[in-house]
Amino acid sequence: MIKGFGGIFWRTTDIEVTKKWYCEVLMIEIENWNGTVIKPQLGNETIFSFFTENDSYFPTEQQVMLNFQVHNLNETINHLEQIGVPLAKKKEVSEFRQFIWIEDPDGRLIELWEKS
Repeated sequence: MIKGFGGIFWRTTDIEVTKKWYCEVLMIEIENWNGTVIKPQLGNETIFSFFTENDSYFPTEQQVMLNFQVHNLNETINHLEQIGVPLAKKKEVSEFRQFIWIEDPDGRLIELWEKS
């Protein structure tokens, strides 16, 4: 029945600061309508997963966590260092590949994932 996600929507305390941050930090071009279309690439997949209320994988006060796939995690880390965005958690390597975490202007933890 479901083809895929149609969008991700959330509220922010300062829309202009948040738009600028996502553009500069994650290089997502935000359009005048306050959003963008991210087209999936071959081999890309979207995970839909539930966590218990007390799971510590991401902050318990945060109801949803964004996870963006990146082409090269080391290049992403270099970009973040160059623009002064600190990692919220150190790089983790597991059977699911490599992950890092940063926080957006509203304090939301964001996961960046290199799958291959």
